[in-house]
Amino acid sequence: MKYKLEYSQIVRRKLKTLKLYLTEQYGEELAKTAVKKITDRARDLQTNPDMGVDLSAKYDINTDFRDLFVNHNHLFYYKDSDTIIIAEMFEEKEDFMYKLFGISGRTQESIDYWGE
Repeated sequence: MKYKLEYSQIVRRKLKTLKLYLTEQYGEELAKTAVKKITDRARDLQTNPDMGVDLSAKYDINTDFRDLFVNHNHLFYYKDSDTIIIAEMFEEKEDFMYKLFGISGRTQESIDYWGE
């Protein structure tokens, strides 16, 4: 079965922001390549929707979200009948578990290292 793929408005905005930032910092070619890696990997979910990490099993929480890590970003998605919905995207340094579920995934060592 091939699933449809949808991006939330939040993810669309974040992809656009990422592309603009990378264009300013590293040039248009790198920006296009980076965003394409993310969207290509997301399209892989259409034929393999379970390839991301099941957050309910990993963190013992009640959620349908799965986490697909690609190109320094976490894509959070879920299946809705015949559609894969990419609901949120976080850069790898963000505390996504806290932002999504109020669960802190940071250790003091991580906070000290990243200076946050």
